[in-house]
Amino acid sequence: MLHVRAVLEREGVGISDVVCRHGAGRGHAGEYTGGHAVVFVRRGCFLRSADGVEALLDPTVAYCVNPGEEQRFDHPHDGGDECTSIALAPELAADVFGGDPQLPIGPLPVGPALDLEHRLLLAAARRGEDVSESALNLAAQALAGVDPARVASGRPATARARRALVDGAREALTEHPGRPLPELARMLAVSPHHLSRIFRAITGHTIARHRMRLRARAALDRLAGGESGELARLAAELGFADQAHLTRVVRAETGATPAALRAALTGPRP
Repeated sequence: MLHVRAVLEREGVGISDVVCRHGAGRGHAGEYTGGHAVVFVRRGCFLRSADGVEALLDPTVAYCVNPGEEQRFDHPHDGGDECTSIALAPELAADVFGGDPQLPIGPLPVGPALDLEHRLLLAAARRGEDVSESALNLAAQALAGVDPARVASGRPATARARRALVDGAREALTEHPGRPLPELARMLAVSPHHLSRIFRAITGHTIARHRMRLRARAALDRLAGGESGELARLAAELGFADQAHLTRVVRAETGATPAALRAALTGPRP
């Protein structure tokens, strides 16, 4: 009746595709939650009762899960439902909600842009892309719908401090592009969520995208230097998931494939 498929587990963030085929009727009482999560409804409609609080959920809202909640799901219609669950380690749940790991009770409003963003996130995770940073930011956006001031708390206060923080992250990533977000945040003495938000606000792109841009430029440098080996080996050495991932990122950055760029960058010179 219920099928949960994990599509990402990385850096304290988990993304699961949850499909329920329950028919119309009352659900089973006494189900207990395991951890913190923000859940987006993709299809269907159901009534969730958790610790005595009822909420009708459909694709226009998301909801939060806290550890140990007793919950029941009732379905007014046949056909079941489908959801995307973003699980958060306790420290990340506290990070995105102003220092308190107890996430809010009740529905979170999900507008059209946020709904599309969550569907694109799931599609990217299914392709094997590392979207842990984007998932953390998506959860924060949903939580900001009920308490924006709380979610925004803890940011560096001045423009100079924010710029210095971003410069520190860029410096660390230049040395090791693969540094995960939690490690990067610890190095800079900030929380992962706030580092991610400030980095995107200052640079216009995520830390994950910055990693890929650094790796793409390293690939261009190797190709221009006469790299003649297999692209699969180059992809592995530079930290891409595989050759297809290398090709996808380089094409997105330059508009051309690595093979075409190798021919162009190593052509005859005067």
